Amino acid sequence: MVTIRLSRSGAKKRPFYHLTVTDSRRSRDGRFIERVGFFNPVARGQEERLRVDRARIEYWQGQGAQLSARVAKLLSVAESSSEAADAA
Repeated sequence: MVTIRLSRSGAKKRPFYHLTVTDSRRSRDGRFIERVGFFNPVARGQEERLRVDRARIEYWQGQGAQLSARVAKLLSVAESSSEAADAA
């Protein structure tokens, strides 16, 4: 099964995550099919915290890909923040 999940990068105590489309049987940081965004949990100031390619995620979901729990939560946060930016 194809899954959209987080893959850890970055340095010790400075995590950085890529949103990747991968086979669910692969290791967390192993080979992936496509990168569709990133999440920086330690972003400060004007640094970008989350970037998501919504079109590619919708494409992969159409192909049967499942979202991990954390990615689903991040997407809902990204959607609500984009709606707030549109309203302003």
